[in-house]
Amino acid sequence: MALKQILPSLYRVPLRGVNAFLIDDAEDGLILVDTGTPKAPERILTALRELGRPPSDVRHVLVTHCHVDHAGGLAELKEATGAPAYMHPEDATMVRSGRALRPLTPTPGLFNKAIVWLVMRTAPQTLRATEVEHEVADGEVLPLAGGVRAIHVPGHCAGQLAFLWPRHGGVLFAADSAANVVGLRLAPVYEDLEEGKRSVKKLAGLDFEAACFGHGGAILTRASDRFRKAFETTPTARAA
Repeated sequence: MALKQILPSLYRVPLRGVNAFLIDDAEDGLILVDTGTPKAPERILTALRELGRPPSDVRHVLVTHCHVDHAGGLAELKEATGAPAYMHPEDATMVRSGRALRPLTPTPGLFNKAIVWLVMRTAPQTLRATEVEHEVADGEVLPLAGGVRAIHVPGHCAGQLAFLWPRHGGVLFAADSAANVVGLRLAPVYEDLEEGKRSVKKLAGLDFEAACFGHGGAILTRASDRFRKAFETTPTARAA
């Protein structure tokens, strides 16, 4: 199976170490959250076939940030579906120019250093340039699937957005503001770690029942409580 149902009308598409998600809305069609690497579109299109849906049923593509494991398949999927893309202005500029990466440093800890050594040191600096039709601001509510709220969560990536979908008691698409790999934790790498800590505290102040991550499994119950327990006391260099 190329996709797994998480909740009614919500599917996870596992893409070899990273996740994309499909929201199936009766009025707005399929909404794709993230596009994976340049090799991922084939698997995403297979997932659509498993749903019995043509590519044209994808009507919107929400991209959390410009890193190649999240935006690398965007150009090809836009061509396959005809859907417009939505991103924060800072990362939309990156994708339009074919840039995928700003300088990153590992989060303290042996696990994170190992991830950087195994994966991030060879991460592509570029991706296939493509247009981003919609630039999305912090706090903007997109008129999709009952109103999807965009939340700017920089730190891991300057233009990173999380998305809060109001259905099912609230579903947070946390992007790489945090990871749920071997427990809920900070992401392995950041452009600005202190900014990233402030971002997860910002998310911990919201209410949502479920949380989906770029890396790791979803949390399906009491997710905001888990965020508060994990991140509200995370120290930062200055007040959040």
